[in-house]
Amino acid sequence: MKDYTLIALAYNQEIRIYTSVSTNLVEKSRKLHKTLPTASAAMGRFLTASAMMSLMYKDGERLTLKIDGDGPIGQMTVEAKNGVVRSTILNPNVYLVYGEGPKMGKLNVGAAVGAGTLSVTKDWKENYFTSSSPLQTGEIGDDFTYYYATSEQTPSAVGLGVLVSRGKKVIQAGGFIIQVLPHASEKTLNQLESIISKINSVTDLLKSNHTPEDMINILSDNTGEILEKHEIKYHCGCSRKKYFDALSRLNKQALEDILHEDGQAEVVCQYCNKKYIYTSEDLTKMIASK
Repeated sequence: MKDYTLIALAYNQEIRIYTSVSTNLVEKSRKLHKTLPTASAAMGRFLTASAMMSLMYKDGERLTLKIDGDGPIGQMTVEAKNGVVRSTILNPNVYLVYGEGPKMGKLNVGAAVGAGTLSVTKDWKENYFTSSSPLQTGEIGDDFTYYYATSEQTPSAVGLGVLVSRGKKVIQAGGFIIQVLPHASEKTLNQLESIISKINSVTDLLKSNHTPEDMINILSDNTGEILEKHEIKYHCGCSRKKYFDALSRLNKQALEDILHEDGQAEVVCQYCNKKYIYTSEDLTKMIASK
């Protein structure tokens, strides 16, 4: 089944709800970046939220989202547009679990991410707008909830979940974003708060094989009206030509140095780890074009 996001209005059009299943794109990210379980969960939550967020803009904005924490994962970056995402992660080799308490044995994403900032840059027709907010828990969902409230002035609730098997494979991933519209009543807010309080975690919903449709029914108390359905996916989009063009923009001296010292150039894409080799003939051609 393809990953997808639903967009709905609920509670007499007072609430907007986004729900997603993102298992395939998160698993693809895990394979490409070779992440260990806690890094997979952190990156998967980030990718899921970013895919949904990119569907909130209808004018073709490309988003670049960064989580820069002081935990062992370090910086994570996601580029997103119209539900298509790609990502980088500084340290994929993170496997932290809670050592005690009610969450003992579960993945400790908060500690893996640490304290820091969440920033979002919107690229609209080559005009760049960046806003940011401090990380609240490092659990990603809480951090996006705070970001929406402070940077977008949109009261929201964000729930994200990634279920990783003992064999490190991502077996379920998804989430939701609930946005309160300006005309929402106190009664609606109380009803919504009551429903959210009864949801233990998004991971539990995913374990029960709840679809995005099911999540909308639960979150909306069966008042949801689905407006849109969008496929979401992980797609890098790199190519040999793109990196050839990028190398060609180096100055003549830099290209000659590469040719004389190494005889070739190797470029590794940070989004998919694909390697591109440019031979001495390629480099000579770049130099001749200067």
